[in-house]
Amino acid sequence: MLNYLTLILGCQLAGELAVRAAGVSVPGPVLGMVLLFCFLLARGSIPKDLATTADALLNHLSLLFVPAGVGVMLHFRLIGNDWLPIGVALILSTVLTIAITAWMMAWLGKGAGGND
Repeated sequence: MLNYLTLILGCQLAGELAVRAAGVSVPGPVLGMVLLFCFLLARGSIPKDLATTADALLNHLSLLFVPAGVGVMLHFRLIGNDWLPIGVALILSTVLTIAITAWMMAWLGKGAGGND
């Protein structure tokens, strides 16, 4: 399990280093996930221990949002000054995400013969 946790964090580090070296505007962890995905494609399968490690991280994912919540509370006054554009952006992006997800599910369901 420690080996695969090291692999996950190593891919994130490699993504961060690549982004900083290249100066691209892609988040390092996203590039790290792409690297991990390429590794898994080359391997052809997901090792059982990697799946177990990833599931353990996902089970505790809410803990990773604590720093973001602290940042929001730290800058609450700034957010309060711009509450209207932030609120509109949150509502529109949520509605748009739900609509696109529903459309994609309907579209993909047609291809699988899922019109029940």
